[in-house]
Amino acid sequence: MKIEVQYNKEMYLDPLVTSITWSGDSKQAFRKLELQLSNTINGKEPTVIIEKGRLLRFLKDDKELFRGVIFSYSIQSDGNMSITAYDENIYLTKNVDTKKFTNMTASSIIKQLCNDFGISFGFIEDTGYVFPKLIMRNKTIWDMMNTAITETSKQIGRRFILISKEGKLQLIEQKRNVVEWVLQSGYNILNASYSESIEDLRNQVKVMSADHEDQPISTIVENQSLMQNYGLMQHIEESNVDHNASQNQQLANQLLKDLSKVSEEAEIEALGNEEVIAGSIIHVSETMTNLSGNYHVSTDTHTFQNKVHRMRLKIDNMNH
Repeated sequence: MKIEVQYNKEMYLDPLVTSITWSGDSKQAFRKLELQLSNTINGKEPTVIIEKGRLLRFLKDDKELFRGVIFSYSIQSDGNMSITAYDENIYLTKNVDTKKFTNMTASSIIKQLCNDFGISFGFIEDTGYVFPKLIMRNKTIWDMMNTAITETSKQIGRRFILISKEGKLQLIEQKRNVVEWVLQSGYNILNASYSESIEDLRNQVKVMSADHEDQPISTIVENQSLMQNYGLMQHIEESNVDHNASQNQQLANQLLKDLSKVSEEAEIEALGNEEVIAGSIIHVSETMTNLSGNYHVSTDTHTFQNKVHRMRLKIDNMNH
């Protein structure tokens, strides 16, 4: 395993690095890189002067896993140093604006926001669904983009994820992000846990359209079987999009499908694979917890230390 950490396009820190933590969360805009260094040779002064705002790249076996910007660091008198960097998507959370979008898809909204704020972007998936009108007030760029793709998912059931790759924002459909690799007990899984809950389950959905001069349109759908099993649990959706009755019905049906599920939480510690990150889909086979099938990775934490790569994952079941 060859590990390289490039600082400011001009030097490599890996001879000084003692451990690396690379992590992400599918609910966050950006991925994070944390370095631990022994940044001294003589014990009296730092070997490298680190500056905030400088570029940091992390490569494994000549493949770039991370490219981002140093946001903070700390150093102790013995030379032990910590550096925290975030990928370029951090800037999506650092800019706030108010926007109105008319007859646009989430894809076109994302491209427009990137152009407005000088954000480099690469591949942007065509999301298909057109918003008649979408108003965002005092929202970060990330909130605007995330709202657009979340509302699209509610309407058509397709799920999308925003990532940063080689310094450019990308939007891809989640089903394309499958890692052809199996996590299996007795092979690469070191530890696993599993739990179930109905805390967040909803078996009745009421959708209220945006209210202007007219009366709001109300639509109610329900899952009778789950109501009998668990009692009435209603979700109300006050849409900020001006929907007609048919669109309200479509939204209510999709919300009920998404919300009428038993919550499952599974965590796995395993030998590391750099392709397995938040937003990806993997196959798991673990006998004690009965984890079996395809799972969505919601959070990941990869550690690289003493030439050993391990990862901790939180995963969600995609079979239900």
